[in-house]
Amino acid sequence: MTEGEAESEGQAPWGLVARGLLNLYWVLSWVCVLLMVETVSGAGGPSAGTRISSQFPASGVNQSPVVDVSVQCREVCGLNASSRCDFVRSNPDCRCEGGYLDYLEGIFCHFPPDLLPLAVTLYAFWLLYLFLILGVTAAKFFCPNLSAISTTLKLSHNVAGVTFLAFGNGAPDIFSALVAFSGPRTAGLAFGALFGAGVLVTTVVAGGIAILHPFTAASRPFLRDIIFYMVAVFLIFTALYCGRVTLAWALGYLGFYVFYVVTVVLCTWIYQWQQRRSLVYSVPGTPEVLSGSEEDRVSSNTNSYDYGEEYRPLFFYQKTTAQILLQALNPLNYRKWRTKPVYWRALKAFKLPVEFLLLLTVPVMDPDKEDGNWKRPLNCLHLVISPLFLVLTLQSGAYGVYEIGGLFPVWAVVVIAGTALAAVTFFATSNSEPPRLHWLFAFLGFLTSALWINAAATEVVNVLRSLGVVFRLSNTVLGLTLLAWGNSIGDVFSDLTLARQGYPRMAFSACFGGIIFNILVGVGLGCLLQICRGHVAVELEPDGLLVWVLAGTLGLSLVCSLVSVPLQCFQLNRVYGCCLLLLYLTFLLVALLTEFGVIHLKTV
Repeated sequence: MTEGEAESEGQAPWGLVARGLLNLYWVLSWVCVLLMVETVSGAGGPSAGTRISSQFPASGVNQSPVVDVSVQCREVCGLNASSRCDFVRSNPDCRCEGGYLDYLEGIFCHFPPDLLPLAVTLYAFWLLYLFLILGVTAAKFFCPNLSAISTTLKLSHNVAGVTFLAFGNGAPDIFSALVAFSGPRTAGLAFGALFGAGVLVTTVVAGGIAILHPFTAASRPFLRDIIFYMVAVFLIFTALYCGRVTLAWALGYLGFYVFYVVTVVLCTWIYQWQQRRSLVYSVPGTPEVLSGSEEDRVSSNTNSYDYGEEYRPLFFYQKTTAQILLQALNPLNYRKWRTKPVYWRALKAFKLPVEFLLLLTVPVMDPDKEDGNWKRPLNCLHLVISPLFLVLTLQSGAYGVYEIGGLFPVWAVVVIAGTALAAVTFFATSNSEPPRLHWLFAFLGFLTSALWINAAATEVVNVLRSLGVVFRLSNTVLGLTLLAWGNSIGDVFSDLTLARQGYPRMAFSACFGGIIFNILVGVGLGCLLQICRGHVAVELEPDGLLVWVLAGTLGLSLVCSLVSVPLQCFQLNRVYGCCLLLLYLTFLLVALLTEFGVIHLKTV
């Protein structure tokens, strides 16, 4: 298997470059819009550097306390039980950035102190259900739409991995980094979380892909991505060493990512040009070998046809619009329900509400089906509900309820526009044949499913942070463990799902492309936003030795992969995956020993 197995054939050179640049422009523009929304919504809040004079009273009297923002939220468990609620509500370090629920206030204000174990247990179950939401969204909605977009734009797996999949996976990391760059202490936490997520994805996720679906990596894309990643880590390491990020450095990070995407697109075109040139000089009459993507499509079409033959009805009849809508919104397959064991039925029962909401809000285009999964009544309904879901998800719904001119809310404008578009689409199409622009639903479904993942991952991060406060974990440990794990949930589910579905190379490419996106765009946009707010530069205060352990481990994992993978002739097998998992466990052990002072630098 060679590099060309993941590349599509017959694209015009400048058309491919234009598509890649258009994808990058779309991604960065969408993130910049979110930044502007965040800036407007947060303009009325207190400044990050404001300090309130008095300290929180240690005795814990029943009055509204005035706290110093330097007091960390994890100190709440050391206070009197009657003072914890006021402390959580008044301490800026306890505020949740984003999300729909305030989990810390729920624990310390709505549960009696003696029921704290019950609150933690409920949070743990809610956390598991959030994991379930992420898994269902990634497997049945996010990845199919990503595959449809790649097929529609004729993008290679590598280009799709470093653009669309990187953006979908990187949303939690980007948003967390933008919030964390509001102050020097939290800026160091942001670097720790980004480095921790980088170590997790390049070891656990990449190793899991190799274990689930051993494959042969494309040599040149692998070397290109890992070298770019090492340069990106070095640039961030330099910023940490200097202790500040200036405007030139922030723009340099963004420019370097643009250069990376352009390099991916150009490398893809050069390889395709070489393949076409070699076919010209090939021996006449020699049968051409299908590329990997073509084999995937052929096998997928064949499998879907054979699978459908068993249940193909003997007599066909025209379904009504209401029947099509009810069948499309039904997440339960009754034939499969009767044949599956009890544990599968129990899990399916838990997933049914989530699957119904996802079917109602996320369109899915399937190029392997003859009709592309065109469901006329449901797709028209998506034109109303999906945009409404988008505006109610941005900034946890704050942007959706914003009133234009103080009179008309944004969500009402979206509903009116969506209803008009849905009506035109309904009367201009038929139930039996998809419209010419049906491929646009793949983009709408990709964006909606990405925001589903982002919303669920934001809640996961907030739950994990609340549990970290309860168990009195420091900000550093919180960044490299709970925050990094929470931010990487999208990468874990999306990439491993792609590997199980037979796309290990796209998933492996996304491991590196996504983290390059997170580090460069997260740091670049986060620092640029702070500089635009009036700061000359963003000052960084790394939290001691542990940040250097993070950076060193990330660099070590990249060097090990750079050396070991070529020595294996780019064959990524289960042994390689297990070694990556062992490296992450070793890193986690060293990091925890460093945090608790077992490993430390000797003072002279």
